[in-house]
Amino acid sequence: MAEQSMGGAPQPPKSQMLFMMLSLGLMMLLFIESVRNAVGKAVGIVLEPLIGFGGQYIVVTLMLAGMLMIGLSTIVRSLLTDTMTQAKNQKEMQAFNAELRKARMENNLYKIKKLTEQQQAMMSKSMASSMKMMKMMPITMLIVMPIISWVWMYMYTLDIALVTVHVPWAESVVLTDRMVIPLGLMLYMLVTIPFGQVISRTIRWFQYKKRLEKLDGTVV
Repeated sequence: MAEQSMGGAPQPPKSQMLFMMLSLGLMMLLFIESVRNAVGKAVGIVLEPLIGFGGQYIVVTLMLAGMLMIGLSTIVRSLLTDTMTQAKNQKEMQAFNAELRKARMENNLYKIKKLTEQQQAMMSKSMASSMKMMKMMPITMLIVMPIISWVWMYMYTLDIALVTVHVPWAESVVLTDRMVIPLGLMLYMLVTIPFGQVISRTIRWFQYKKRLEKLDGTVV
């Protein structure tokens, strides 16, 4: 249960901060070259024969690696999350906030007082949902970190000609050139965003469909 301040909003529990720090710690390991390379080599035993293509199709490799990473992490999150309850809580919170805004605009003091009394319970419910999401971050990082480590290491094992690609805004770009992280990783991450949304929405659609079929089956 979330710790609460006297008469105020719920305070983030210590366990939530712990999961956040653990996730950040795993992410920071990516910037330690020796750790990154060790993890990348281990993962490469499986990934390189599957999607490495001998370095001949680096953009395809990046896309497939990104799709694999986001696909696995999205599936894991979906299996560990009650998406129906999460969606219900989000709708309730949105409706509550809309009512509170309306009461304030109308200067309805009675309604404002009544809603304010309910606000702490609503925030506690929202924080509980956030806590569940936070618990999953280290788990998904255990999927994300190894694959990114391999992609990062793999690009630097190839000749520069193999990581030089044509793009609409320049005659050629070297994917190992850096803007904090290699340009190839930026491309890799851009691929994962739309693909992740497709996977997430597809899984939710099947979950909702299954739940509706179950509800229909219970109707007498």
